[in-house]
Amino acid sequence: MEKSFIKNIEFSKAMELADLIEYQQGKVVSVTFAQNDVVSITQFAFAKGEGISTHAASGDAMVYILDGMAEITIGENKLNAVKGQIVVMPANIPHGLEAIDNFKMLLVVVRK
Repeated sequence: MEKSFIKNIEFSKAMELADLIEYQQGKVVSVTFAQNDVVSITQFAFAKGEGISTHAASGDAMVYILDGMAEITIGENKLNAVKGQIVVMPANIPHGLEAIDNFKMLLVVVRK
């Protein structure tokens, strides 16, 4: 059998991405679909009020909002992102986010 590059998701099946992860009160839940030296693909579900503290990443980070709304901070800038929007956070620039409502996102980080 060949090695799979993507994990934790069924192959050859059409699915709703937002339905692959559930909210848990007071928690951040995540599932990683791919991770290597070049790319990381992870889905997150944040309960209202939860977030990721400010940090910098070694690659460009793109989030696709699947549900809800979050306040995203990139450097000194703050913005609200909602379902259907994407936001790119440049490499080595401090960024973080907080769930304004229950919030789901797909995070893709590209390095090199």
